[in-house]
Amino acid sequence: MKVLVTGGAGFIGSNFVHRTLATRPDAEVTVLDLLTYAGSLSSLEGVRDRVRFVEGDVADAEVVDPLVADADVVVHFAAESHNDNSLADPSPFIRTNIVGTFTLLEAARTHDVRYHHVSTDEVYGDLELDDPKRFTEDTPYTPSSPYSASKAGSDHLVRAWVRSFGLRATISNCSNNYGPRQHVEKFIPRQITNLIDGVRPKLYGDGLNVRDWIHVDDHNDAVWTIVEKGRPGETYLIGADGEVNNRDVVRLVLELMGRDPDDYDHVTDRAGHDRRYAIEAGKLRQELGWAPRYDTFRDGLAATVEWYRENEAWWRPQKDATEAKYARTQKVLGR
Repeated sequence: MKVLVTGGAGFIGSNFVHRTLATRPDAEVTVLDLLTYAGSLSSLEGVRDRVRFVEGDVADAEVVDPLVADADVVVHFAAESHNDNSLADPSPFIRTNIVGTFTLLEAARTHDVRYHHVSTDEVYGDLELDDPKRFTEDTPYTPSSPYSASKAGSDHLVRAWVRSFGLRATISNCSNNYGPRQHVEKFIPRQITNLIDGVRPKLYGDGLNVRDWIHVDDHNDAVWTIVEKGRPGETYLIGADGEVNNRDVVRLVLELMGRDPDDYDHVTDRAGHDRRYAIEAGKLRQELGWAPRYDTFRDGLAATVEWYRENEAWWRPQKDATEAKYARTQKVLGR
């Protein structure tokens, strides 16, 4: 099988490439990535000689069309995905997440190529902390930020191309990922790398916002399950029953790194901060037979802490630039 992976030098995409080559060694993998600040060829270290890499923009039809024409399946990870960045400047999110998806859909339609669209649970908005419900495939879309709105728009485009043109496509909406090779701007690696540098963790608001965490390998195994067994036109939610509030995540990171669990600071909350995400993945489990490999969030987080401890050469070049950018973003947002 020839697989085109967009965003394959980013966090989830690069882990998908590693996982694919480990579990499907005969796959021919092409990676398309623009190598923005969130993508790095270092994330493909160890498999670089086994993939074809193309540096390019998913919104550029001249780049995209021949790559899709040469593929059996497209797995579309490429996305602008940082909420704070979308509040400071929404325009890259519209280009990559909406125009980029449109460009890929048109190429997949032209060449009749199987297409899988990787999306997020953030398109559903949020839930109250005491709400017993979880998101399902039938939950209405109520995005809260420019990022989640752009992903919601891309999901709607996929559904329209399925219905209007018969595109062989599936969608997955996943809960929050964690694991190796995640950019240090993101919540968990930011806390881990800050602690390695002796910096106290910081929590937005009261820290009680709940995310439904899943290890990136479990997510990517689910994506392959959908690609191979999913019904075209269907949406599948991916989750591992990993609901934990941000305060408890920080406390667990501190504990795993030998620190006092209360050694953190609160900072002003961000605008539009969703309160709770929770995924009901029963359709994926029951219809397609998927189950997560990691038994608990603690197990996966412990492995993640060790990866960052052992791979400082990977994340250190990001750190100074990210902290400077973070400070500028907070200033723009008035924090």
